[in-house]
Amino acid sequence: MEDLPVEVVGIILSHLGSARDVLIASLTCKKWREAWQTHLQTLSFNTSDWPLYREICSSHLEMLITCTLFQTKGLQCLTIFMDDEHEFSVTPVIAWLMYTRDSLRELRYNVRTSPNFNIIEKCSRKTLEVLTLASNPISGVEPKYHKFPCLKSLSLSFVSISALDLSLLLSACPKLETLSIVCPEIAMSDSEASIELSSSSLKDFFVESYSFDKLILVADMLENLHLKDCSFDAFELINKGTLKVLKLDDVSVIHLDIGDNTENLEIVDVCNFIFMWQNFYNMISKASKLKKLRLWSVVFDDEDEVVDIETISVCFPRLTHLSLSYDLKDGVLHYGLQGLSFLMNVVVLELGWTTISDLFSVWVAGLLEGCPNLKKMVIYGYVAEIKTHEECQTFTKFTEFMIQLGRKYSHIKFEFEYE
Repeated sequence: MEDLPVEVVGIILSHLGSARDVLIASLTCKKWREAWQTHLQTLSFNTSDWPLYREICSSHLEMLITCTLFQTKGLQCLTIFMDDEHEFSVTPVIAWLMYTRDSLRELRYNVRTSPNFNIIEKCSRKTLEVLTLASNPISGVEPKYHKFPCLKSLSLSFVSISALDLSLLLSACPKLETLSIVCPEIAMSDSEASIELSSSSLKDFFVESYSFDKLILVADMLENLHLKDCSFDAFELINKGTLKVLKLDDVSVIHLDIGDNTENLEIVDVCNFIFMWQNFYNMISKASKLKKLRLWSVVFDDEDEVVDIETISVCFPRLTHLSLSYDLKDGVLHYGLQGLSFLMNVVVLELGWTTISDLFSVWVAGLLEGCPNLKKMVIYGYVAEIKTHEECQTFTKFTEFMIQLGRKYSHIKFEFEYE
């Protein structure tokens, strides 16, 4: 250990991350103390690392962070995440940001700060590559000025920001690749009927817990689009056909448009979604490279709509992973087996029910026969609400049936996950 260069010790301490753990480890010897002060790269003050932060008052916590932070040099990654009971004064926060601004590459800050200040102005620096901000308002973004020339990842959670400032913020990040927005409060002017976000470099876009009339995303290079717990009258993506992953989780949208160029789609994951199957199918029908399709707990606008598996097998010949949840309406399956074609490349099949019936076994057996090269089948089910004798008998029959299938298809790995 004595022969380790002090720079290597600094890297070892950086892997600890937690400020408390780093301080304890730095007491090992003089060299480790020197490494902490001169070669430490990562420092984290996070209640998830040390819950006792919750018991320290905000003013004492400010002093603790200040004393620790100001003994380091050349810090590259700084995380300050505290619970809602803490509120920091603006003066020490500005001091921390100014002290680290020349070397910092990653900044994660989630503490309510009073009074409000232009945190983006204080965060702007040439070296920053990752920026995560939460629980603070964002305002005063200057137009046509690249404040973050190297920023690749931006995450905003529980922030209040105007639609104009959000748009200007994206334009200030010419190399941005990942944008995550969670539960934002976006203010609109009277003249704005929709929010339009534009980025020529963006590859990943994630929005959670947001509702608005219309959102337009102009992202020529976008590869991953994920909407979760959102509600829109209209969502429009303007893209050059680079989209590879589409995920919709608990989304309500009247008009969804991801463009006509869907040839590069590889993953479509839809859960808790209401849609017209024909419209949705027309939107993804050109995705001949599709490898994974998940349609889980979806509701069709048209009660008479039935998704025939033949359409899936013909239009998505490269499909290797198929996930479908079982649903009956007026005794008719949403995913019918009529004209079933072989899904030759499917190796993983996930099936599930919300309310089990005798038809579920028939459906499982039919899909199993349609996947001759299957290697793994996963069954998801809800059994906690089974109370009547009839329901118990149905579940017992299904269990016996699956045992028989397991013997017949001994080369397939079966897994069961019940709630």
